[in-house]
Amino acid sequence: MKPKVIIVGGGASGLAAGIQAARLGASVTMLEHTARPGKKLLSTGNGKCNLTNLAAPFGAYRGENPDFAKMVLETVSVPQTLEFFKGLGVVLTDRNGYVYPNTGQASSIADALMFEVDRLGITLICDCHVREIKRDLTLITSNGKMKGDAVILAAGSMAASKTGSDGSGYELAAALGHTVIKPLPALVQLKCREKWYKQAAGVRTEALVTLKINGKAVAEDRGELQFTDYGISGIPVFQVSRFACRALDKGQTVTAELDLLPSLDYKAAEELLADRVKRFAYRPAEEFLNGVLNQKLARILLNETGIAKMSKTGEIKPAQIKKLTAAIKGLETAVVSSNSFDQAQVCSGGVDTREVDPCTMESKLIKRLYFAGEILDVDGICGGYNLQWAWSSGILAGTYAGRENI
Repeated sequence: MKPKVIIVGGGASGLAAGIQAARLGASVTMLEHTARPGKKLLSTGNGKCNLTNLAAPFGAYRGENPDFAKMVLETVSVPQTLEFFKGLGVVLTDRNGYVYPNTGQASSIADALMFEVDRLGITLICDCHVREIKRDLTLITSNGKMKGDAVILAAGSMAASKTGSDGSGYELAAALGHTVIKPLPALVQLKCREKWYKQAAGVRTEALVTLKINGKAVAEDRGELQFTDYGISGIPVFQVSRFACRALDKGQTVTAELDLLPSLDYKAAEELLADRVKRFAYRPAEEFLNGVLNQKLARILLNETGIAKMSKTGEIKPAQIKKLTAAIKGLETAVVSSNSFDQAQVCSGGVDTREVDPCTMESKLIKRLYFAGEILDVDGICGGYNLQWAWSSGILAGTYAGRENI
């Protein structure tokens, strides 16, 4: 007799889980609380869907138990994921390790998944809200009661609520006795205290961002830094933001150190500035950093280091050069908060992975209850890692939920 598998959530992990379970012969019902499944997929990779990454750097996955993600991805690997999508008819393209559909359209991935859902005869019920999951795997929903032989909870997180993520899965898991580590925004912009941000708004520049908690460096990333009227944004900020959010939630002091000239070491940067004092002594000081840094940033840095813009470059003293170098190579800014879940790409926190079997994705508390995707305490860095987590965890959960006898 076919096992009846009920999947709560029609996002990336839920779709992968459903397809895998159905391929194994299971009767699959997918419950999605919005009007259509896969909505969040359409916005990934700026609408181009960076669905995985061929590289696997240390620290790509975070959480209270970071080895959990590593074990899952060793079972359902990136090469297996590539074959999964090739089997759906998707031609993939490698852009320096970042993998996209060749169409450059996220809709290609969503459509390919839905074609397979239809082919396999998976029952899809949209606008269906799950209110409770009982320990015997009976679900109380807005569409009535239903019971499964296995249930996969793939209800997502609280990030990007406009795509349907509302955190309801956490409540379902907690009601079943699972520990939920407090969800907080991740891959998100950071708000800072300094008043000069309104002057810097709109500036984009290459930078090394080092995040410090109580004065100790805990994470760093280099890339295009974006200044906003409230603080900092851009990929390097996103990569370190989860640590900032968790530290702020604990009441710790968080600062970001911005190296605005990362291509040069400290000594080379100081020598560059000292040389410019000699070579361009005739210029107004306000033009001292012309050709080195964005003009808006230059004005802020000169002001912060006490160099009068109406003076001559040749009048800049060695002590001011040292102070300016220190500001350029390590501009410190106080982080006071982050943007909300609505602006976050993912969350840190979620269902404690220590209560889930990494070999099967099955709950250690309730037999035949499985988890997949963002609902778990696993968050990846930018670059396709969070979608890879969705595919790997979903396929693994579907594999074991879809089997008749475990």
